[in-house]
Amino acid sequence: MDYLLITYLAYITITLVLTFWVGNTLFTNGKIFLLEIFDHNEELVNSINKLLLIGFYLINFGFALHNLITRAKITSAVESVEKLSQKIGVIIITLGIMHFMNLLVLFKMRSKSKTPRTDPDEAPLPTSASN
Repeated sequence: MDYLLITYLAYITITLVLTFWVGNTLFTNGKIFLLEIFDHNEELVNSINKLLLIGFYLINFGFALHNLITRAKITSAVESVEKLSQKIGVIIITLGIMHFMNLLVLFKMRSKSKTPRTDPDEAPLPTSASN
């Protein structure tokens, strides 16, 4: 039995499931923030939301594949579980960081959209004091 191959297969499977689950959750629940930010323009929000999801997947899958390789000799089921838990732990932390980064960006965008905008054409012209 090749424990390294089993570890790799379990890692890839768990990483895919976790990434899709978090991505889908962000996609579904983030839409309400985007609708508010972009004045309920559903077409624009759907487009932006899909682009954010693709970016999320690309970053996480790229990192997961980069993190896949191990040089450790895995000769038992216990070593396999230990290495798998280390690697999955790194992926979970990464997904958590990505989740909070997405939330931070959404909240900042929401705050900006709530700030009243002044029309530069209506702003009073600065006056200079002349002697």
